[in-house]
Amino acid sequence: MGSDLELALSLADAADAITMKHYRSSSLAVRTKIDRSPVSEADEAVERMIRERLASEHPDDAIVGEEYGVSGTAARRWIVDPIDGTKNYVRGIPVFATLIGLEVDGVLTVGVVSAPALHRRWWASRGNGAFIARPEGAVINVERMHVSAISTLEEAHVGYDEVKDFDKAGSAERFLALTRGAVRSRGFGDFWAHMLVAEGAIEIAIEPAVAWWDMAAVQVIVEEAGGRFTDLEGRPRADGGSALSTNGLVHETVLELFR
Repeated sequence: MGSDLELALSLADAADAITMKHYRSSSLAVRTKIDRSPVSEADEAVERMIRERLASEHPDDAIVGEEYGVSGTAARRWIVDPIDGTKNYVRGIPVFATLIGLEVDGVLTVGVVSAPALHRRWWASRGNGAFIARPEGAVINVERMHVSAISTLEEAHVGYDEVKDFDKAGSAERFLALTRGAVRSRGFGDFWAHMLVAEGAIEIAIEPAVAWWDMAAVQVIVEEAGGRFTDLEGRPRADGGSALSTNGLVHETVLELFR
């Protein structure tokens, strides 16, 4: 395990401790940002912790975070979403995670997605595969992940986040065509749908509106699990726009529906 991945996993451990300390707390402080999305004291505490650790251990690295913006311009850049799924988190819904990605010279090299209330953690480093850790009794089982081998939309399962976002993007009819053509569709939402693609549990995860911190860690994991990740125009990056994760075999079919 490389030192960058080890550091990302250590940061995830510390983040989990913070998020679970505040999870379902009646005293959790929550405010509304300018974009009308919620942010909790736990979001801010996690990002501050990660920034402090990185400043100590990799002071020359740049950081992009959802809550505190961009720091530095180095070729090594950490991309952090302290809590992906804050709306779930503040309502006591266990589908939330800390996302930590590392980009080096424009290439995403490390991704960690840690969902402590789901008792799941996914991670990958470029060229070394993707893994999931989950409890089995008193033991934490770690397995290598791989996407499914389903090759047709008619057999595929689709995961998505918010139907209204497709309306806002002007692609609601295309989205409906996708779900009608698939065998099943479910609103798993946020990071989880993409991780289910990496696990081979579903074939398609689609979002019409994402930020870079939502997807940096996710992209590494999906690709290292053998999948494909692009935006809805087919560009291999989602640094502010849309996102599509698939098992690769149905990717072009989905892109054709949205072109």
